[in-house]
Amino acid sequence: MEGRTYAAAGVSLATADAVVDRLRAAVESTGGQGFGAFAGLYPLDERRLLAASTDGVGTKLVVARAQGALRACGADLAAHCINDVLTTGADPLFLLDYVATNRIELEEVAELVEGAAEVCREAGVALLGGETAELPGIYRDGELDFAGTCVGLVDRDRLVDGSRIEEGDAIVGFASAGVHANGFTLVRRILELEDYDGEDLLAPTRLYLDEVRPLHGAHGLAHVTGGGIEGNLSRIVPGGLRAEIDWDSWERPPVFQWLARHVEEDELRRVFNLGIGYCAVVSEPASGRLIGRIVRG
Repeated sequence: MEGRTYAAAGVSLATADAVVDRLRAAVESTGGQGFGAFAGLYPLDERRLLAASTDGVGTKLVVARAQGALRACGADLAAHCINDVLTTGADPLFLLDYVATNRIELEEVAELVEGAAEVCREAGVALLGGETAELPGIYRDGELDFAGTCVGLVDRDRLVDGSRIEEGDAIVGFASAGVHANGFTLVRRILELEDYDGEDLLAPTRLYLDEVRPLHGAHGLAHVTGGGIEGNLSRIVPGGLRAEIDWDSWERPPVFQWLARHVEEDELRRVFNLGIGYCAVVSEPASGRLIGRIVRG
């Protein structure tokens, strides 16, 4: 399996972490809160905070475009951004999107926006508009990018920021639909070695609104995106504590069994969600699957 890593495929998670550290001082000097978290916070007034998150679909677009599945990527974008805002305890309000390409193909842009709008309707989120850019000097022929920003609102006394997490807390996980929209640069390398036609490869990112809203009193919420389960939990767990995961406590979807034939276990855990798309840290589990505990470390 030599070379079958995310870094060898062209994406460095370590560099991404270094970029966050490098930019932190500049961003925080503007008065922003929550830099490096799933969503940033802006004080609207003494009682309320705006929560906002920006993200993209990444190179999943390359695979989906070839298979005529761009609508799923539209759903990915909306669900991903909304899920990030939900980690703060906020109610998502609206979404803006950005499509950039070498040459605009109306049907492709429509598929992306209609896929996003479908998830927005489900979540009660307004899709206010955005920008469609034709940039032949930046994108090569056939290239496409899709990104968006979601904004939500949370009362200060309902804010979830991980500060209440303590030793012994339970980690519950909610199932993913498959790969979602992270790790596709590596997935594309594996597809060159072995084809895979399971639905869980391109299945849209799950929207976790119905799972999160009943979690009154959650100590922390993590959206499992790039960096895997432990990497994303580490973003909310206070210093001196760590997440201890029972990796055998759930069954992985078939797509990860396919990936496991080509990628080492440590790399799988570091890059992919492996079947758990969202985590909640709670005193004791009332819903979801118990997948671990918070321990000293």
